[in-house]
Amino acid sequence: MSLTAYQSTLKATENPRDVEYRLFGQVTRALLEAQPLPRTDPKVIEALDWNRRMWSTLASDCASDANAMPPQMRAGIISISMFVARYSSQVMAASAVPVDPLIDINRTIMQGLAQRAAA
Repeated sequence: MSLTAYQSTLKATENPRDVEYRLFGQVTRALLEAQPLPRTDPKVIEALDWNRRMWSTLASDCASDANAMPPQMRAGIISISMFVARYSSQVMAASAVPVDPLIDINRTIMQGLAQRAAA
């Protein structure tokens, strides 16, 4: 089986929560790798931007009337997205502002996704 065929099959059969978990893992890993680097390093900016774009996409999805999640959960995700956007700007602007809270948020979401998948 070719790699393309394998990837197509994987996408067709993979649980959306697993996809979300994997994305959070990849973004969080990028943040962890960027954490010790100077704020001017392109890897830092790329990781922060990737994280911000991921959260922005989640917020956009939650703002859609077609989203089936409970309104309170949707509002929470939108609120986190707004925090991530503001905080990411602070991290980029000041080297004393740690990346840790962004990593912690992502890890918390990953734990929730893992628990739901296990249930």
